[in-house]
Amino acid sequence: MTQTLSNPLPVFHDRDCDLSIIRNKRVAVIGYGSQGRTHALNLRDSGVADIVIGLKAGSATRAKALADGFPVATAGEAAAEADVVAVMVSDEAHRDLYRDELEPNLKPGAALIFAHGLSVRFGLVTPRPDLDVILDSPKGIGPRIRDLYEAGEGVFCLFGVHQDASGGAHALGLSYAAALGCGRKGILETTFAAECESDLFGEQVVLCGGVAELVDGAFMKLVDAGYPPEVAWFECFYELKLVTDLMYERGIAGAFAKISNTAEYGAYLTGPRVIGEASLRAMDGVLSDVRDGSFVKRLMADYDAGSPELLANRKALGERTIEAVGAHLTEAAAKAKD
Repeated sequence: MTQTLSNPLPVFHDRDCDLSIIRNKRVAVIGYGSQGRTHALNLRDSGVADIVIGLKAGSATRAKALADGFPVATAGEAAAEADVVAVMVSDEAHRDLYRDELEPNLKPGAALIFAHGLSVRFGLVTPRPDLDVILDSPKGIGPRIRDLYEAGEGVFCLFGVHQDASGGAHALGLSYAAALGCGRKGILETTFAAECESDLFGEQVVLCGGVAELVDGAFMKLVDAGYPPEVAWFECFYELKLVTDLMYERGIAGAFAKISNTAEYGAYLTGPRVIGEASLRAMDGVLSDVRDGSFVKRLMADYDAGSPELLANRKALGERTIEAVGAHLTEAAAKAKD
């Protein structure tokens, strides 16, 4: 029997959004990386004519923003003249950016838009009470969101209102999300806390931390058991995209209907052995660290110290055996095209 959701989130589409609201605003996009550039370009292509990019002095993305035809100012200068300020820099940078450049310059009654709820949820940013504070979090990496927009499609967006000083924050947030192209797919209304906490948990347990360690751990088990590293790489890494693409397109059950009976039978038998009680208890610990702020405290302590833990882990990851095998096979494939 197919289950149904008892309390589904409200979902909005283009027909529910008034694009004229954001089109009549001066928008400052702070940051011009993966998300910032996509937001600015999609907004402009949706008819938002008055956009300025806010960047720190010497930013490496300044030339790209200018080449794309946007005026560039400092974050403070951009915020001072804007009706809507979209904060698109890394989470760790929000605290200092808001304290030093945005809060002193934001005009009364302006709106702050975040693509992730972390800095507001965990108190890195405490917005002034006169501001609208909105979450518009499209579910995808910037370039992919842009590609889908240009193809006439969109991605899902999580949307929420943390602070409605003007009485119009809800309509403004929907208008902004629609201008990103998300109304073509679905804009789901939630809260900063729900988006932020579930996002951190999902990244750590599944999307980044969990998948990376599962793949590398399984790969090394085969290598240590004497199997050729290249064969282990194909079976534990290369084919992962084929399966996840099927899951994305068809759901888990639909994907299993397309794989071999051998693979499906083994999945039912072995999946719960690998992701069993010990793994589920570990997930409880991760969720607790997210909810009580322990993770964010550690993240910010590392950031304030110059990110030594992050940089050391990044270096160690690049030195793993699976990376060398992948580089070797990718190079061999490239040579075959020559």
